[in-house]
Amino acid sequence: MTAFYSMARWLHKSVRTIVVYGLPQIGKFSAELLSGYILTMSYLMRPISTLLSILPSLSQAGVALRKIDTLGLSLASRAEALTRITSSQNEFKRIEIRQATHSYQLAGADTTFTLGPIDLTLQPGELVFIVGGNGSGKSTLAKLLTGLYVPDGGEVKLDGNLIDDRNRELYRQLFSTVFADFYLFDRFIGLHSADVDAQAKTYLEQLQLTHKVSVQDGKLSTLTLSQGQRKRLALLTAYLEDRPIYLFDEWAADQDPFFREIFYQQLLPELKQRGKLVIVISHDDRYFHLADRVLKLDYGKIV
Repeated sequence: MTAFYSMARWLHKSVRTIVVYGLPQIGKFSAELLSGYILTMSYLMRPISTLLSILPSLSQAGVALRKIDTLGLSLASRAEALTRITSSQNEFKRIEIRQATHSYQLAGADTTFTLGPIDLTLQPGELVFIVGGNGSGKSTLAKLLTGLYVPDGGEVKLDGNLIDDRNRELYRQLFSTVFADFYLFDRFIGLHSADVDAQAKTYLEQLQLTHKVSVQDGKLSTLTLSQGQRKRLALLTAYLEDRPIYLFDEWAADQDPFFREIFYQQLLPELKQRGKLVIVISHDDRYFHLADRVLKLDYGKIV
C-alpha cells in the first residue's frame, strides 16, 4: 500500500508536467485552456493528497477486521451469541469455584501476586460480603467470579457446567456489576423496554437523584455529578438490567452516612428478597451482620 501511495503521488506530478510541457508540443492549445487545466489541477491537489494519505490506514483497518473475523470476535457473531440468552439461562442454582487460581505481576515490582486456590459455592438469594485488607485479592476474586479473569488453574462451573471460552460470554451476562473503577454512559445501553424511562424515574426517586438528573428516551440529562452520585447512577443501570447476580465493589465508600445506611439496610435486603445473589466487597464492618456469609481474604486466600 505504501508503494501504491508513492506511485499515485508520482503519477499526479507526472500528469501536471505533461499538461504544462507536453500538450503544447502535440497540439495547438490556447493559453487560456492550459491555464484552466493547471488551475483546476492545483485546486484538486490537496483533496487528492488527503484521499491518498488515508489509503494506508484503510488498508490496515481491513487487515485488522480480517484478523478479528479469524478469531471469532466479530460484532455480528457476538451479537448472535448474546441473543441466545433465554430466561431459563438467566436462572441458575449454583456457581462453583474449585481450586481456582489467578496470578499477575504486581505493578512496579518483580513479585507475582497469586489468588487462590479458591473453593467456593454461591447460590441465588444469598447476601455475601467479601472483606479483607488492601491488596488481599478482593477485586481479583470478583473479576474471576464474573468471568472477566480466566483462572490459571482450577475451574468455574455454573450448575455443573464448566465455564470455558465457548460459554464465558453468556456466563458474564448473569452479572450486573459496579466496580470501583466503573464507567458511566449517558444512555442506557442494550435496554429497549417500552417503560425503561418510567422504571428509571422510579429508581431516581429511590436513589434521591431526581433533583440532579432526569431521563428522556433512555438518555440521562447529565453525568456532571459527585463521585457518590455517579455511583448511584451506576446502581440505577444495574437495577434496570435486572440480572440474577449483583456485585458491588466498595460501592458505599463514596456515599454519605445517610445513604450508606439506605444501601446496606434497604437496597441490599430488597435485592436478596427478589432472589438475587448479591456479592458486596466492603470495609464497613458495622454491617457485616447483615450478610449470610462473610468471606475474608488474606494474601489471596480465604481465611
